[in-house]
Amino acid sequence: MEPLEGIRVVEFAIAVQGPYAGGFLAEMGADVIKVEPPTGDANRWHYGVNYELPQEAMGAQFLSVSTGKRSISLDIKTPVGMEVVLRLVDQADVFLTNFREGALQRLGLDYETLSQRNERLIYARANGFGPKGPDAAKRMSDQYAQSRSGIAGVTGEAGSRPIIPGAVIGDTGGAMALALGITTALTARELHGVGQKVETSAYGAMIWMQAWEINHSSLTGTLLTKEGPHHPNVPGQVGIYETSDDGSFCLGIRSDNAWRAFCEFSGINEIVDDPRWDDHQKRNPYADQGLVETSREVRPHVARAMRSHTTAEWEEFFATQGEEILAQRVFDYLDVLEDPQALENGYIVEKEIPHAGKRKLTGNPIQFSKTPGSSKSLVPELGQHTTEVMRELGFADAEIAEVEAQKASPLDPGAVDQHAYRGDEKGRGPRKN
Repeated sequence: MEPLEGIRVVEFAIAVQGPYAGGFLAEMGADVIKVEPPTGDANRWHYGVNYELPQEAMGAQFLSVSTGKRSISLDIKTPVGMEVVLRLVDQADVFLTNFREGALQRLGLDYETLSQRNERLIYARANGFGPKGPDAAKRMSDQYAQSRSGIAGVTGEAGSRPIIPGAVIGDTGGAMALALGITTALTARELHGVGQKVETSAYGAMIWMQAWEINHSSLTGTLLTKEGPHHPNVPGQVGIYETSDDGSFCLGIRSDNAWRAFCEFSGINEIVDDPRWDDHQKRNPYADQGLVETSREVRPHVARAMRSHTTAEWEEFFATQGEEILAQRVFDYLDVLEDPQALENGYIVEKEIPHAGKRKLTGNPIQFSKTPGSSKSLVPELGQHTTEVMRELGFADAEIAEVEAQKASPLDPGAVDQHAYRGDEKGRGPRKN
């Protein structure tokens, strides 16, 4: 038994923010039915950089958000295609989308319409900047949410231009918030007997994820500044430092004894008893604002010390210090894929990927003691479950054949516009791979 076993989700979403929320629900046991146009979600074939797998291989972005789902492929602008969606909604617990409100209204898939058909329905929608306000209908992608939320302004070296963090944390943060909203709404339905609309956004999630930093600026009336390899609101020596062979550690020295051992090992004995940093509070002040600036001045000395030894030599030294020195080598993604800690906890799992073979992929970060979810091996091929789902809904063979005949290659210049689901007045042509 899995946590969300028995919950049915109709996913009508593209890219990351919506589908990643659906992927979490699927990993937790929900029956997530992804509705795709005849040419498929455009991100099925989104390669990104350094991509040399066969053209028919699924893109990493799609693969990351789609395990455990069932896929149906149909043209919702045909009567039978729309009827499939409506029958699904009638039996669903959740309708999940990240399309814009206007597009959903034009398609007849807005909250008011669907909630009249199914009053217990949880209608969950994510967008870019939030459901209200002057930019509620504005297009966006992850990097715009990062820019608007302020995180790009505190990332990078002091005096440098704003920098976008190297992961789609706006979209994935929005997905986490949407999944949390859905599970909360499902709980509320059990407690109070009502379905409802749940809305969130990448922008809102990014603000939520920076609560401490943004609230600090509100309380103090000051702006946090870029501190490079250090957190802008954490004074003192804690931060990331390079070794002599281009490795890096996130380093925090927690006691005076450990500080002395560190200085002696790295050959910077001349600052061990420097009155500016001769106790832990001076090196890492939290309550005494008068010590903040001098605590930052110790950083170049720690950086010089770290460059005195190789990564392996530092790892050996840190192992002798227990928790008096917190040191974590900075991993790259290949390190993460091989990390025993990630593998043991199921954060990284091995799966058989069509056209790519066995690969290690990201897993689920949440464990349950009595109703655990499971790593789903299936990433559905386009429309793999169309016939199966339509039969479950009671459609006749002729109607099933009509829908199956709509499926088309995304490279076919005559294919149905795969962006038509957006409900734009003018569709865009098929994606070129």
